[in-house]
Amino acid sequence: MKIAVDDLSGPEIARFLQEHVQQMRSLTPLESKHALDLDSLRKPGITFWSVSDGDSLVGCGAIKRLDAGHAELKSMRTRPARQRSGVASLLLEHIIAEARRMRFTRLSLETGAAEFFLPARRLYEKFGFRECAPFADYRPDRNSTFMTRAL
Repeated sequence: MKIAVDDLSGPEIARFLQEHVQQMRSLTPLESKHALDLDSLRKPGITFWSVSDGDSLVGCGAIKRLDAGHAELKSMRTRPARQRSGVASLLLEHIIAEARRMRFTRLSLETGAAEFFLPARRLYEKFGFRECAPFADYRPDRNSTFMTRAL
């Protein structure tokens, strides 16, 4: 598998992210949906990675700079057919290493609180993330779980 910074210009990643946003909208009330669309992911302060296995796009993830020492994990997604195959772990390990290289000292995230998101929450816990209070511009939300870890 190959992990590379993606400029988000290709049609395959655009479709992949559109599927992600649509799935999040189907699972989460609109006021609790925090998945970024393609244009939002192209903004300064965001680094986005794609994971490929041969010619196939199998995952993606990003970090968004919140301040000099704090970044937010965004847009983690694995192609449904490849879930629980190690793609997310490989990518999360890479993103944590890159966040350290960028000199961030904290990495936080928001994910869903529903049962559907339990595998994601377990993955984040495996990598040292612990529940925390809302951060940045987030507000308390019964549909969200906030997690953070020191780097």
